[in-house]
Amino acid sequence: MRRRLSLLVASTTCLVLIAFLVPLALLIRQVTEDRAIGRANDVLQTIVPQIGTSDPASLALTVQGLPLPVSVFPPDGPALGAAAERTPAVRLAQANGRSFTVDTVAGREIVVPVLSGGGTYVLRTVVPAGQLTAGVTRSWLVLAGLGLALVVLGLAVADRLARAIVAPIADLSAVSHRLARAIVAPIADLSAVSHRLARAELTARAGPSGPPEVREVALALNHLAGRIQELLREEREQVADLSHRLRTPLTALRLEAEALRDEDEAARVSAAADSIERAVTAVIRQARRRGGDRAAGADATAVVADRVAFWAVLAEDTDREVRRELPAAPLPVALPADDLAAALDALLGNVFAHTPDGTALAVSLVPRPGGGAVLTVSDSGPGFPAEALRRGASGTGSTGLGLDIARRAAESGGGSLRVRAAAGGGAEVRLELAGARPVSPG
Repeated sequence: MRRRLSLLVASTTCLVLIAFLVPLALLIRQVTEDRAIGRANDVLQTIVPQIGTSDPASLALTVQGLPLPVSVFPPDGPALGAAAERTPAVRLAQANGRSFTVDTVAGREIVVPVLSGGGTYVLRTVVPAGQLTAGVTRSWLVLAGLGLALVVLGLAVADRLARAIVAPIADLSAVSHRLARAIVAPIADLSAVSHRLARAELTARAGPSGPPEVREVALALNHLAGRIQELLREEREQVADLSHRLRTPLTALRLEAEALRDEDEAARVSAAADSIERAVTAVIRQARRRGGDRAAGADATAVVADRVAFWAVLAEDTDREVRRELPAAPLPVALPADDLAAALDALLGNVFAHTPDGTALAVSLVPRPGGGAVLTVSDSGPGFPAEALRRGASGTGSTGLGLDIARRAAESGGGSLRVRAAAGGGAEVRLELAGARPVSPG
């Protein structure tokens, strides 16, 4: 703002000075010319009374002592005084008897006709160009210096005035910036804390600072975060209580299995009870896992081989052909073993639950380019309905959670789930699992 005010004053001062000094400079030049011509006319007027009263010798002597070169042209004969030729101006003046001035290369030519009894005499002189502009350049320099001094003085005064005007505004701007920082910083802190909470960093807390309203929002956000922590802790503990609630029914189931006379049947029921206990334990372990911490990855080859062997017994009882394609080497993935086993159990359980007995199924596990694995479960049954991927949606009276469990397990390990029709009819579920560091045996 100071700069703009200074520029405004400078431009205004320059315009005023131009409007004043340019006419004054032209006037000085004109006055100088008029003064030089006036002096020349005065010199010529001193000779006029002697025309016709003095003889030519006296007149020539008088003319030679003048400060300007003056020539007197009689009606006939040579010029008296300064040697000069009859110029067109001299002849014109003798012809019409009028005085006038003419600009020439040498300067300003002045001719004055004088009537006498013997005819018309013409007095001629030339004012040099140097005398016409004598002192003009110096006067112009003085005017330019005066104008420059006035511009500098105007800028100095304008700067002082602008500083006096801008200083309070600058103070107000600084105060507004401090107020803005005092308000924006706590709001930015609240935003950062809310984003951290959204990323499951439940220990994030906002510092109560800033205006009262912002402090109140910060305290409310901290209270909300604390309440979320309490609710999650209670939920984890409630899930953990399942182990105690299910332990007694599982113990009774094992006793019932031991009481069976058929040893094979007893072993089968005991294995089922052990499987249920492992599943419950995995759920409890996952519920008590702290936010952001993940269990180590698993060997997908070992997990898939174990679960396929488990379901192969049921497949044999229901006359189902199980085709398996598993790699010979370990295949590490980022998904924990419990989660991978739960996802595969959900997919295989869907096949047994939603396809008729005797329907063939296939399980394929191949390495994925760039690391990880691709697990494919397909069957030759009727396929899935369009809404099967929605959580809780089922067209066969089930819970509708199987595919959603598999999808969430895959996404938690950096992978994805896709469902499509199999090449020979039926459904095909494709789990893409991200890679992990190889898991050491045992």
